[in-house]
Amino acid sequence: MQQPKGVVAIAALFAIAAIYLCAIGAIRLISPGAISLMSAKYFLYGLELAGPIMILIGSAVYAIVAWGLFRLQNWARWSAMLIIAFSLAPLVPKISMAELGVPVLWYGLQMALRVAAAWYLAQAPSVLDAFTAKLK
Repeated sequence: MQQPKGVVAIAALFAIAAIYLCAIGAIRLISPGAISLMSAKYFLYGLELAGPIMILIGSAVYAIVAWGLFRLQNWARWSAMLIIAFSLAPLVPKISMAELGVPVLWYGLQMALRVAAAWYLAQAPSVLDAFTAKLK
């Protein structure tokens, strides 16, 4: 079964996030003061404060989900939807407190893209067919 291009794109984004987090975690382990822990806040949602080991664990989670999406594993599709759903929570207060104009547009665009990605993984017929064919 051919992999849907949207699933490949989402898996690639998860892989890029894993590489980014791995780089941050490795830099923090090698040189603790070289980079801020807050560099990982867009992917770990507060867990980055536990230190570089937690950042590396987060990197591993993103890498495993990316690998699972590339291999059309149904657990990876559900995990990706769950991670995307968790990523929406920090945007709600930001858009609520943002000034009208570009900030509202920026946060609204981020929310819309994440909801679209989760909806695509959950409902797109090509995605459901690809993951169902993998189960058989």
